[in-house]
Amino acid sequence: MSAASGVDPMTGEVVDPLPVTLPDIRAAALAKVPAAVRDFLEGGAGDESTLHRNTEGFARWDLLPRVMSGRTPPSTATEFMGLPLDLPLLTAPFGADALFHPEGQTAVARANASAGVRSIVPEAGSFSLEEVAAAAPAAIGLAQLHPMGPPENFALMLARIERAGYRGVCVTVDCPTGGWRERMMRTPLDFEDRIIAANYAEPGALDHQEVFGQLFDHTETSVWDWELLAGLMDRSPLPWMAKGILTVDDAERAIAAGASAVLVSNHGGRQLDGAPTALEQLPDIAEAVGSRAQIALDSGIRRGADIVKALALGADVVVLGRLAVYGLTAAGEAGVRQVHRLLHDEIRTILTLLGRGGVRELRRDAVRRARW
Repeated sequence: MSAASGVDPMTGEVVDPLPVTLPDIRAAALAKVPAAVRDFLEGGAGDESTLHRNTEGFARWDLLPRVMSGRTPPSTATEFMGLPLDLPLLTAPFGADALFHPEGQTAVARANASAGVRSIVPEAGSFSLEEVAAAAPAAIGLAQLHPMGPPENFALMLARIERAGYRGVCVTVDCPTGGWRERMMRTPLDFEDRIIAANYAEPGALDHQEVFGQLFDHTETSVWDWELLAGLMDRSPLPWMAKGILTVDDAERAIAAGASAVLVSNHGGRQLDGAPTALEQLPDIAEAVGSRAQIALDSGIRRGADIVKALALGADVVVLGRLAVYGLTAAGEAGVRQVHRLLHDEIRTILTLLGRGGVRELRRDAVRRARW
């Protein structure tokens, strides 16, 4: 396969050829950033055992081909939380996005719009949620909120998300404090306000240190629980998803609190080392709550085959974190477009070999636990 040329969407000029596989995109991205940024992107919590098991876990499932199915070319289209999607994915609310490319989440949003994909826009980002929405209105999806800091600050941001035209809220519930990340202790990053506080940069805006203080102070206590979160979310007409669910019990609590979707995730192995992988928890959670809420999955996805396996095991969509960052870092908007293009083509190839007419047809009978 020859290298695809990237085109600068702003100037129309042809830029350096794009990497032609997803592993190549990752290698190109890691070669471009300094060690501290690389460790921030690649690292996890503790000994990073959960981080590594996230990716290894997908190899524990086989795909089961179905031959002579007579299927027409398969569809990758689906729907999630009322959002039509041309690919069964959203991009994750990774913050500090200008560390990876000067256009950060605005470039991701433009790439998403071109691929029929939606963004989950970060709260601790380099561009405000209004700036990202203006950059690519067609990619408007969910905006992220952290249940931390004073509840009244959360309520103010919730109202702002609604005014900005977002279609839902992604509430990240697995960060009562930041994870124990030893790579970042060795190569620390100084997060300037311009990198993580765009949503709090306007005169008179909330103080981001007040909002995010408990992330950085492991001794700070939190007043947040499901009851408080439910009361605040009841004030908004927007549907919401609980991000960071790893057990059936927490999935049940999220739905009882009003969530219309749950994101099965261990935060990419960045929060609690020794936690189970999202993929191994997915089947039980899907069986328990899949009839009452939609289900997304992140953590460990590195290629189209991983997405197919996640959908077969009960997810409605997946959320791309590191893969999207690799594309952004490697080549900005063109790099994220290339990630989407490669995933689309790989997923269609696999669906054809599985004898499925589309991603909505994927069920547990498309996979089995590997026996090797």
